[in-house]
Amino acid sequence: MRIVLISVPYDSGRRGERLGAGPSRLLDAGLERRLAAAGHQTEVQVAESPADGWRAEIGTAFALAGAVSALVRQAVADGAFPLVLSGNCGPAALGAVSGLGGAATVVWFDAHGDFNTPETTVGGFLDGMQLATLTGRCWSGLSAGIPGFRALPDSAVALVGARDLDPLEAEALTGSDIERIEVRSLRERLPAVLSRLCDRRSPAYLHLDLDVLDPSEGRVNPYIAPAGLSRVDLEWAIDAVGDALPLRAAALTSYEPAADADGRVCETALALAGALASAAGRR
Repeated sequence: MRIVLISVPYDSGRRGERLGAGPSRLLDAGLERRLAAAGHQTEVQVAESPADGWRAEIGTAFALAGAVSALVRQAVADGAFPLVLSGNCGPAALGAVSGLGGAATVVWFDAHGDFNTPETTVGGFLDGMQLATLTGRCWSGLSAGIPGFRALPDSAVALVGARDLDPLEAEALTGSDIERIEVRSLRERLPAVLSRLCDRRSPAYLHLDLDVLDPSEGRVNPYIAPAGLSRVDLEWAIDAVGDALPLRAAALTSYEPAADADGRVCETALALAGALASAAGRR
Protein backbone atom coordinates (compact mmCIF):
# COMPACT_ATOMS: atom_id res chain seq x y z
CA MET A 1 0.00 0.00 0.00
CA ARG A 2 1.10 3.54 -0.69
CA ILE A 3 0.86 5.74 2.40
CA VAL A 4 1.14 9.52 2.49
CA LEU A 5 2.27 10.70 5.92
CA ILE A 6 0.91 14.21 6.39
CA SER A 7 2.81 16.05 9.12
CA VAL A 8 1.12 18.96 10.89
CA PRO A 9 3.78 20.10 13.40
CA TYR A 10 1.71 22.71 15.23
CA ASP A 11 0.15 23.19 18.66
CA SER A 12 -2.17 26.14 19.24
CA GLY A 13 -0.73 27.95 16.24
CA ARG A 14 2.90 27.50 17.30
CA ARG A 15 5.20 25.38 15.17
CA GLY A 16 7.29 22.61 16.70
CA GLU A 17 6.37 23.37 20.32
CA ARG A 18 4.72 21.08 22.88
CA LEU A 19 2.38 18.74 20.98
CA GLY A 20 3.63 20.31 17.77
CA ALA A 21 6.92 18.47 18.25
CA GLY A 22 5.18 15.11 18.07
CA PRO A 23 4.98 14.57 14.30
CA SER A 24 8.69 15.23 13.76
CA ARG A 25 9.62 12.96 16.65
CA LEU A 26 7.65 10.06 15.17
CA LEU A 27 9.25 10.58 11.77
CA ASP A 28 12.74 10.88 13.27
CA ALA A 29 12.10 7.68 15.26
CA GLY A 30 11.77 5.72 12.04
CA LEU A 31 8.08 5.65 11.16
CA GLU A 32 8.83 5.52 7.44
CA ARG A 33 11.27 2.64 7.93
CA ARG A 34 8.75 0.79 10.09
CA LEU A 35 6.06 1.07 7.43
CA ALA A 36 8.47 0.18 4.63
CA ALA A 37 9.48 -2.96 6.51
CA ALA A 38 5.81 -3.95 6.51
CA GLY A 39 5.75 -3.63 2.74
CA HIS A 40 4.31 -0.14 2.36
CA GLN A 41 5.55 2.68 0.14
CA THR A 42 5.64 5.99 1.97
CA GLU A 43 6.13 9.65 1.34
CA VAL A 44 5.94 12.63 3.67
CA GLN A 45 4.03 15.84 3.06
CA VAL A 46 4.05 18.77 5.50
CA ALA A 47 1.05 21.02 6.07
CA GLU A 48 2.18 24.56 6.78
CA SER A 49 0.42 27.70 7.88
CA PRO A 50 0.83 30.69 5.56
CA ALA A 51 4.06 32.49 6.46
CA ASP A 52 2.57 35.92 7.04
CA GLY A 53 4.62 36.79 10.11
CA TRP A 54 1.89 36.56 12.77
CA ARG A 55 0.00 33.36 13.48
CA ALA A 56 -3.28 33.83 15.28
CA GLU A 57 -4.25 30.53 16.94
CA ILE A 58 -7.76 30.19 15.52
CA GLY A 59 -6.91 31.39 12.04
CA THR A 60 -3.85 29.13 11.92
CA ALA A 61 -5.86 26.07 12.98
CA PHE A 62 -8.39 26.52 10.20
CA ALA A 63 -5.71 27.38 7.63
CA LEU A 64 -3.93 24.15 8.52
CA ALA A 65 -7.19 22.22 8.21
CA GLY A 66 -7.54 23.60 4.71
CA ALA A 67 -4.02 22.50 3.86
CA VAL A 68 -4.68 19.01 5.25
CA SER A 69 -7.91 18.79 3.25
CA ALA A 70 -6.04 19.44 0.00
CA LEU A 71 -3.31 16.89 0.84
CA VAL A 72 -5.82 14.22 1.84
CA ARG A 73 -7.89 14.77 -1.28
CA GLN A 74 -4.81 14.42 -3.48
CA ALA A 75 -3.60 11.32 -1.66
CA VAL A 76 -6.96 9.60 -2.06
CA ALA A 77 -7.15 10.60 -5.73
CA ASP A 78 -3.72 9.01 -6.21
CA GLY A 79 -4.88 5.76 -4.60
CA ALA A 80 -2.90 6.29 -1.39
CA PHE A 81 -3.86 6.11 2.27
CA PRO A 82 -3.41 9.44 4.09
CA LEU A 83 -2.16 9.13 7.67
CA VAL A 84 -2.08 12.51 9.39
CA LEU A 85 0.45 13.12 12.18
CA SER A 86 -0.71 16.21 14.02
CA GLY A 87 -0.02 18.09 17.21
CA ASN A 88 -3.65 19.13 17.53
CA CYS A 89 -6.83 17.23 16.74
CA GLY A 90 -8.58 19.99 14.83
CA PRO A 91 -6.47 20.41 11.68
CA ALA A 92 -6.20 16.63 11.38
CA ALA A 93 -9.90 15.81 11.78
CA LEU A 94 -11.47 18.79 10.03
CA GLY A 95 -8.95 18.52 7.21
CA ALA A 96 -9.13 14.76 6.73
CA VAL A 97 -12.91 14.53 6.79
CA SER A 98 -13.18 17.47 4.39
CA GLY A 99 -10.60 15.87 2.14
CA LEU A 100 -12.75 12.75 2.00
CA GLY A 101 -15.61 14.85 0.68
CA GLY A 102 -17.28 15.80 3.95
CA ALA A 103 -19.56 12.75 4.13
CA ALA A 104 -17.43 10.43 6.22
CA THR A 105 -18.08 8.02 9.04
CA VAL A 106 -15.90 8.90 12.03
CA VAL A 107 -14.59 6.70 14.84
CA TRP A 108 -12.98 9.05 17.36
CA PHE A 109 -10.65 7.68 20.08
CA ASP A 110 -9.91 10.25 22.77
CA ALA A 111 -9.71 10.63 26.54
CA HIS A 112 -11.67 13.86 26.07
CA GLY A 113 -14.94 14.62 24.35
CA ASP A 114 -13.66 17.56 22.29
CA PHE A 115 -17.33 18.55 22.37
CA ASN A 116 -17.12 21.97 23.99
CA THR A 117 -18.12 25.17 22.25
CA PRO A 118 -16.93 28.71 22.98
CA GLU A 119 -19.96 29.04 25.26
CA THR A 120 -19.33 25.88 27.31
CA THR A 121 -15.55 25.58 27.47
CA VAL A 122 -13.88 25.81 30.87
CA GLY A 123 -10.24 26.05 29.78
CA GLY A 124 -10.68 27.93 26.50
CA PHE A 125 -8.67 25.31 24.57
CA LEU A 126 -9.66 25.45 20.89
CA ASP A 127 -8.73 21.81 20.41
CA GLY A 128 -11.38 20.84 22.94
CA MET A 129 -14.06 21.98 20.47
CA GLN A 130 -13.16 19.95 17.41
CA LEU A 131 -15.78 17.21 17.49
CA ALA A 132 -18.37 19.89 18.16
CA THR A 133 -17.05 21.79 15.14
CA LEU A 134 -17.12 18.68 12.97
CA THR A 135 -20.80 18.17 13.82
CA GLY A 136 -21.72 21.79 13.12
CA ARG A 137 -22.13 23.13 16.66
CA CYS A 138 -19.59 25.94 16.48
CA TRP A 139 -17.10 27.78 14.25
CA SER A 140 -19.40 27.25 11.27
CA GLY A 141 -18.17 30.31 9.38
CA LEU A 142 -14.51 29.32 9.52
CA SER A 143 -15.34 25.67 8.84
CA ALA A 144 -17.13 26.68 5.65
CA GLY A 145 -13.80 27.97 4.36
CA ILE A 146 -12.23 24.49 4.46
CA PRO A 147 -12.53 22.97 0.97
CA GLY A 148 -14.98 20.05 1.08
CA PHE A 149 -16.25 20.67 4.61
CA ARG A 150 -19.78 19.63 5.48
CA ALA A 151 -21.01 19.26 9.03
CA LEU A 152 -21.56 15.63 9.94
CA PRO A 153 -24.72 14.31 11.55
CA ASP A 154 -24.22 12.96 15.06
CA SER A 155 -25.25 9.54 13.80
CA ALA A 156 -22.06 9.37 11.71
CA VAL A 157 -19.80 9.49 14.78
CA ALA A 158 -18.68 7.04 17.47
CA LEU A 159 -16.67 8.41 20.40
CA VAL A 160 -14.52 5.80 22.09
CA GLY A 161 -12.74 5.99 25.43
CA ALA A 162 -13.77 9.53 26.48
CA ARG A 163 -13.72 9.90 30.25
CA ASP A 164 -12.45 13.39 31.11
CA LEU A 165 -15.34 15.71 30.30
CA ASP A 166 -16.31 19.21 31.39
CA PRO A 167 -19.79 19.39 32.98
CA LEU A 168 -21.59 21.22 30.16
CA GLU A 169 -19.68 19.17 27.59
CA ALA A 170 -20.96 15.97 29.21
CA GLU A 171 -24.52 17.31 29.08
CA ALA A 172 -24.17 18.13 25.40
CA LEU A 173 -22.86 14.66 24.60
CA THR A 174 -25.69 13.04 26.53
CA GLY A 175 -28.19 15.07 24.53
CA SER A 176 -26.56 14.20 21.20
CA ASP A 177 -26.93 11.17 18.95
CA ILE A 178 -23.22 10.41 19.01
CA GLU A 179 -22.52 6.81 19.98
CA ARG A 180 -20.33 6.70 23.10
CA ILE A 181 -18.33 3.61 23.95
CA GLU A 182 -16.73 3.55 27.37
CA VAL A 183 -13.42 1.86 28.07
CA ARG A 184 -14.94 -0.94 30.13
CA SER A 185 -17.43 -1.89 27.41
CA LEU A 186 -15.12 -1.60 24.38
CA ARG A 187 -15.07 -5.22 23.27
CA GLU A 188 -18.72 -5.76 24.05
CA ARG A 189 -20.13 -2.71 22.25
CA LEU A 190 -17.74 -1.73 19.46
CA PRO A 191 -18.69 -4.49 16.98
CA ALA A 192 -22.39 -3.59 17.09
CA VAL A 193 -21.69 0.12 16.73
CA LEU A 194 -19.40 -0.50 13.76
CA SER A 195 -22.05 -2.68 12.16
CA ARG A 196 -24.53 0.18 12.37
CA LEU A 197 -22.02 2.71 11.04
CA CYS A 198 -21.25 0.41 8.13
CA ASP A 199 -24.83 0.89 6.92
CA ARG A 200 -23.95 4.50 6.02
CA ARG A 201 -21.74 3.19 3.18
CA SER A 202 -19.41 6.18 3.40
CA PRO A 203 -15.60 6.39 3.68
CA ALA A 204 -14.36 6.07 7.25
CA TYR A 205 -11.93 8.26 9.15
CA LEU A 206 -10.30 6.97 12.33
CA HIS A 207 -9.18 9.68 14.73
CA LEU A 208 -6.65 8.55 17.32
CA ASP A 209 -5.78 11.02 20.05
CA LEU A 210 -3.05 9.09 21.82
CA ASP A 211 -4.21 10.21 25.25
CA VAL A 212 -7.02 7.66 24.95
CA LEU A 213 -4.33 5.29 26.25
CA ASP A 214 -4.15 4.51 29.95
CA PRO A 215 -1.30 6.32 31.75
CA SER A 216 0.23 2.93 32.57
CA GLU A 217 1.17 2.74 28.87
CA GLY A 218 3.27 5.91 29.20
CA ARG A 219 2.83 9.65 29.52
CA VAL A 220 1.42 10.88 26.20
CA ASN A 221 0.98 14.55 27.17
CA PRO A 222 0.03 16.67 30.20
CA TYR A 223 -3.68 16.01 29.58
CA ILE A 224 -3.68 12.27 30.25
CA ALA A 225 -6.52 10.83 32.31
CA PRO A 226 -6.72 7.60 34.32
CA ALA A 227 -8.65 4.47 33.35
CA GLY A 228 -7.88 4.54 29.64
CA LEU A 229 -7.43 1.89 26.97
CA SER A 230 -4.54 -0.53 26.97
CA ARG A 231 -2.35 -0.76 23.89
CA VAL A 232 -3.67 -4.29 23.32
CA ASP A 233 -7.29 -3.15 23.40
CA LEU A 234 -6.52 -0.21 21.13
CA GLU A 235 -4.82 -2.43 18.56
CA TRP A 236 -7.82 -4.77 18.72
CA ALA A 237 -10.17 -1.83 18.15
CA ILE A 238 -8.21 -0.52 15.15
CA ASP A 239 -8.31 -4.00 13.64
CA ALA A 240 -12.07 -4.16 14.22
CA VAL A 241 -12.59 -0.82 12.49
CA GLY A 242 -10.57 -1.99 9.49
CA ASP A 243 -12.63 -5.18 9.27
CA ALA A 244 -15.98 -3.37 9.48
CA LEU A 245 -15.57 -0.05 7.67
CA PRO A 246 -13.92 1.25 4.48
CA LEU A 247 -11.08 3.03 6.28
CA ARG A 248 -9.80 5.75 3.92
CA ALA A 249 -7.93 8.14 6.25
CA ALA A 250 -6.65 8.27 9.82
CA ALA A 251 -4.76 10.51 12.22
CA LEU A 252 -2.42 10.15 15.17
CA THR A 253 -2.52 13.26 17.35
CA SER A 254 -1.55 14.88 20.64
CA TYR A 255 1.82 13.29 21.32
CA GLU A 256 4.20 15.50 23.30
CA PRO A 257 7.75 14.10 23.21
CA ALA A 258 8.83 16.10 26.27
CA ALA A 259 6.29 14.20 28.38
CA ASP A 260 7.53 10.81 27.13
CA ALA A 261 10.68 10.53 29.21
CA ASP A 262 11.20 6.80 28.69
CA GLY A 263 10.16 6.70 25.02
CA ARG A 264 7.43 4.12 25.57
CA VAL A 265 4.72 6.25 23.99
CA CYS A 266 6.83 6.83 20.89
CA GLU A 267 7.26 3.09 20.40
CA THR A 268 3.53 2.54 20.97
CA ALA A 269 2.66 5.27 18.48
CA LEU A 270 4.87 3.65 15.83
CA ALA A 271 3.15 0.31 16.43
CA LEU A 272 -0.29 1.91 16.24
CA ALA A 273 0.63 3.62 12.97
CA GLY A 274 1.46 0.17 11.65
CA ALA A 275 -1.88 -1.12 12.87
CA LEU A 276 -3.66 1.71 11.07
CA ALA A 277 -1.79 0.95 7.86
CA SER A 278 -2.72 -2.71 8.18
CA ALA A 279 -6.39 -1.86 8.77
CA ALA A 280 -6.62 0.53 5.83
CA GLY A 281 -8.17 -0.54 2.59
CA ARG A 282 -9.49 -3.92 3.68
CA ARG A 283 -12.99 -3.07 2.51
